[in-house]
Amino acid sequence: MSATALKPHQRELFGHPIGLYVLFFTEMWERFSYYGMRAILVLYLVAKTTDENGGLGWGKGDALALYGWYTMMVYVMSIPGGIIADKLLGQKKSVLIGGILLLFGHSILAVEEMWAFYTGLVLIVCGVGMLKPNISTMVGGLYKDGDIRRDKGFTIFYIGINVGAFISSLIVGYVGETYGWHYGFGLAGIGMALGILQYILGQKYLKDVGNFLGASDNESEKELLTKPLTKIETDRVVVLLISFLIVIVFWGAFEQAGGLMNIYTMEKTDRMLGTFEIPASWFQSINAGFIIFFGTAIAAFWASRKLAGKVSSSLFKMIIGLIIMGFGFFFMTGATAQFEATGTSAMYWLVLAYLLHTIGELCLSPVALSFVTKLAPAKYASIMMGVYFAMTGFGSKLAGLLGQWSESLGEFKIFTGIAIFSVVLGFLLLLVRKKLELLTHGVEDNEGNIHDETEDFELADN
Repeated sequence: MSATALKPHQRELFGHPIGLYVLFFTEMWERFSYYGMRAILVLYLVAKTTDENGGLGWGKGDALALYGWYTMMVYVMSIPGGIIADKLLGQKKSVLIGGILLLFGHSILAVEEMWAFYTGLVLIVCGVGMLKPNISTMVGGLYKDGDIRRDKGFTIFYIGINVGAFISSLIVGYVGETYGWHYGFGLAGIGMALGILQYILGQKYLKDVGNFLGASDNESEKELLTKPLTKIETDRVVVLLISFLIVIVFWGAFEQAGGLMNIYTMEKTDRMLGTFEIPASWFQSINAGFIIFFGTAIAAFWASRKLAGKVSSSLFKMIIGLIIMGFGFFFMTGATAQFEATGTSAMYWLVLAYLLHTIGELCLSPVALSFVTKLAPAKYASIMMGVYFAMTGFGSKLAGLLGQWSESLGEFKIFTGIAIFSVVLGFLLLLVRKKLELLTHGVEDNEGNIHDETEDFELADN
């Protein structure tokens, strides 16, 4: 059967379902809005009220505390967002509602009033909680069990996240720092509006994913809502929960980017490039740029290892990602040492740190998203994805606490401590990896033998 004869939701582009690209662009614009806000939030809070653009004049500790609570709650709300999707609405409708809440939240932030500031933050927290776990679960639903393309698909989706983050850090960051913080917040809302529009227009490519099981006419799907978990399903949930500990540590370190490293960039880094001073917020785009550049290459590297029969399990990738990210903080140790010696630090320390952080992130984050969709029982798919994002939220809160402690301990001890702890923990986890993988009951063993395009077309024809 020819590809053109397939129904819209069965068609593929570049070897992946077209629905993947609909979700790619939805998440790209959602992340444009979120990371645009993230790039300027702390800078807005600590900017003096007498500055040209008028910040809030908060102390660094208070700003990092709010940043920690905000980034934690954004992801913790993924748990109720997942429950609502699994029990009431389905993932598809929940994503749309989340997008609308985000649009209102970012738009209200454009109003220069404190009530608008806090109201906008609350709406963004609720919006991300509805959208984030459910759109990621929908990506997993585009692929059959055992399809080796799943990890690659999540990497493509993850690149979409970072295209949005890269663009927003430059555009929203520049507008916010140059023309006014609230113009930056409002611009983030425009991005979300574009994301909602293309999501609505792309529904024909998402017919078979994200639907509410309780409304299904399929009796086998309805049976999933009362059937108890099997021993295998329970073991897989256990290994997921254990893997989430890696997630907390990783994001507790990584999220220094938007907090402590962001302030360090503004206050202690020589940002002059000739006669032009690079805005501090622009450094938030380095990580996203590296992801766009290296994303498919790293995904291809792990896929080739898998096909060659070498160790490339999800847990192995996640642990390696933690170790690589940890080593990246040794460059921040170098930056602080240089500052203490000379009174300034070079930009290359930040670039090198972000490079290793990015490689570590690509080994862990899209893989973890895919891992959840492989192991989570179908009736708890969005809930488990919500728990995963809640763990990233707890990691973000930990990042805020570490940033606050830097006021008494100093950046040198914080950055070095993060590096040592992450690397040591990673090597310890490698020692118990095989025992943990037994709990997955071979869920990844047959990857690489499932997808056959000819078979897919024949099935679609029937």
